[in-house]
Amino acid sequence: MKVAASDYDGTLLRGGVIDTETKEGIARWRAAGHKFGVVSGRDYGMLVPQLKQYGVAFDYIVCNNGGIIRGRDEAVRFQAEIDPHALTAIAAQPTAQKSFHFAFSAADVTYLCHHSEGSWIEREAKEWDFPIVYIEESEIERLTGIQQFSLGFHEPALSNECAAVLNAKLGDKIHAFPNACSLDITPAGISKEQGIRTLLSVMGWDGAEVYAIGDETNDLPMLKAFDGYSLTTARKEIQTQAKQVFPSVGAMLDYFR
Repeated sequence: MKVAASDYDGTLLRGGVIDTETKEGIARWRAAGHKFGVVSGRDYGMLVPQLKQYGVAFDYIVCNNGGIIRGRDEAVRFQAEIDPHALTAIAAQPTAQKSFHFAFSAADVTYLCHHSEGSWIEREAKEWDFPIVYIEESEIERLTGIQQFSLGFHEPALSNECAAVLNAKLGDKIHAFPNACSLDITPAGISKEQGIRTLLSVMGWDGAEVYAIGDETNDLPMLKAFDGYSLTTARKEIQTQAKQVFPSVGAMLDYFR
């Protein structure tokens, strides 16, 4: 069995579209009996409506950088949780306070606070009609079942700085993955690599050949673990850590089909 695992933003979705070559390549890949899914830092509600809108079929979804896994039937197969005490510790960090939103991802809802102009969480929630519950910062300590805490910054340098601070101070409880201006925080041990390994186990696909492709820093764990691939549009520092680069996800799928 072959399992393709594609990042979404900057990989499957580029320039606000999923190209025709890729959509047709996914269809051919699945028609050949192989599995295709998306491994993303996004919430389920921020991802699946877009895939359906673009006409992309899938066999599984790994969201929140490995924090939650769902099958084609959308049933939850795995869910991680950040220690609730870590949530308040993160929010209190001065570098985190520079973020223009605090977004907390649960299985079926996103909680939002500390938000200001520039928050793409609010923008996409309105565009794609997924549920947001607005809370006060004082309510963070009462949140449970959170698999990812996401921050947003106006510059990648601020995201990188915050990640370094959080990983140094709270690395026994969480891991912070910078992704351009975004910062995704998951429980320690959770990553896209772990998400794929857990996926193979819970879906009964042990021993499958994995074809992972991505374009950013948070994709590196899965690219390194599975000798993965990148795109000609990715940054050079990501391309150099990939086994091979392709012009599109569809091109990779057709090459290995």
